[in-house]
Amino acid sequence: MIRSLQDILVISDMDNTLLSPEEGVPQANRDMIRLFCMLGGRFTVATGRTAASAGRYLTSLTLSAPAILYGGGAIYDFEKQSYLQKTVLPITAARQAVLDVMAKFPGAGVEVMTEDGGICVVRANEYTYRHTVHERLAYRMAPLDALNDGWNKVLFACSAETMRNIDAFLGEGSYPGVYFIATNRNYFEIMPEGVTKGSALHFLCEHLGIPRENTIAIGDYYNDIELMQAAGHAVAMGNAPPEVQRAANAVTGRCMDGGVAQVLYALTRKFS
Repeated sequence: MIRSLQDILVISDMDNTLLSPEEGVPQANRDMIRLFCMLGGRFTVATGRTAASAGRYLTSLTLSAPAILYGGGAIYDFEKQSYLQKTVLPITAARQAVLDVMAKFPGAGVEVMTEDGGICVVRANEYTYRHTVHERLAYRMAPLDALNDGWNKVLFACSAETMRNIDAFLGEGSYPGVYFIATNRNYFEIMPEGVTKGSALHFLCEHLGIPRENTIAIGDYYNDIELMQAAGHAVAMGNAPPEVQRAANAVTGRCMDGGVAQVLYALTRKFS
């Protein structure tokens, strides 16, 4: 039961929810997060980004709880600069899936996120360029056979049509211990089986001693639905696809209109 802001944990997706990679975090979101946390509420993020990638946007924000990274593959405490939990891919199945996609789809870009927090571009294209250079991410080029165990996830970067074809192609294969998910209209990922933003929320609630019914999840894309379903209350962005909006209890404003700030403002008015 929620009696005050101190009882609440808000978990927000980052890209196209809390911020735009091109335009950054709206000032309304910055101001409202600061006020929400100052009044006792707890706020954090759930993202597919690495700690370094997410941290570049979060240094000027107030996080009052550990963050969910790698799409649920890690829980990271930015204040203590340490991981509470980290999960890696089964290397044999993940490597085979990458080899199969690279052979079948020569135009698809491939990135491997490694356990040390690095981003390794195995095969570059315009979409990996947009992801790494346009977002000013640190990365290195590396052949697949140079990358051993310790992969957090794999990202395929390509056109929406190629992504749909990769999804269908991988669905016909057998890759034990992993699953595949679209995280953007141009990004398609390999994740460890059973690892989602939703499963990470379960861990985070136990760690913080917060009942899941006291959590509010905010998201904008299909990979946020499990997080939204795991939370006590789900909010979809105004820029989310209709299916994501239908999976939510409420819909807020669009990303750059400060949709996250609108959610926090409503909670602050109600519980402070």
